[in-house]
Amino acid sequence: MMQLGISSYTYTWAVEVPGFPVPETPLTVPGLIDKAIEQEVKVVQIADNLPLHQLTERELQHCKKYADQAGIHLEVGTRGIEADLLLTYLDIAKTLGSPFVRTIIHMQDGTPSTQETITLLQKIMPAYEKAGVDLAIENHDRHTVDELIEIIEAVGSSRVGICLDTVNSFGALEAPDYVVQQLAPYTLNVHIKDFTVDRVQSQMGFSVVGCAAGEGMLDIDQVLERLSLLGREPNVILELWTPFEDSIEQTLEVEEEWANRSITFLKERLS
Repeated sequence: MMQLGISSYTYTWAVEVPGFPVPETPLTVPGLIDKAIEQEVKVVQIADNLPLHQLTERELQHCKKYADQAGIHLEVGTRGIEADLLLTYLDIAKTLGSPFVRTIIHMQDGTPSTQETITLLQKIMPAYEKAGVDLAIENHDRHTVDELIEIIEAVGSSRVGICLDTVNSFGALEAPDYVVQQLAPYTLNVHIKDFTVDRVQSQMGFSVVGCAAGEGMLDIDQVLERLSLLGREPNVILELWTPFEDSIEQTLEVEEEWANRSITFLKERLS
């Protein structure tokens, strides 16, 4: 059964966005767990904007204990495919009880080629297989659907799949309906991120902007139905592209409102 969850990218402004004003009290991992308790959801995904490798083992154990006491399942995320990084996050996933590590194909010196990615992942997947932990590669603006499928099939491990984001592939010139259709068979986790496409004020061009789930152009029912028809029941994680308002305080208010409306909508769809 699909479970609804929140992420450090649900409350991105509350965590902190580089280059913008910082909240008076930035959101921490325990604070994100508190948000899940308040929202009455059972899954928390901690992504790369709250880097878990910067926490001590004691701090990680505290987060695990705190989540367990609240009946909340933790999911682990990072950014990059360097072997040392992915093996570090494999250990973190084991500590926190995460069924997978979500990542984005990226390296400190840029984006690796398809073949470089395949070679790198083939080296680390035996450790994931031994641990019984999956690697969930998120579709992003750096790779097309065909490239991602080529990577997964060439790696040749039953433990590698897709973290399906409903908007990111616009950057690769691919629309959500096509992306979902093609990647659904490989999906281990879903990021529901709703959006609208608006003309810019000059009328010369468009902008893709975020909105609360259920209030935009994403056919969320279709996304969930396609996954169900394939026997896929991944956890559904809410992410938001909340715009910056006149101040960080106003932005945090809008982010909280969007999260509340989105979670209400998604609970109805997943009930």
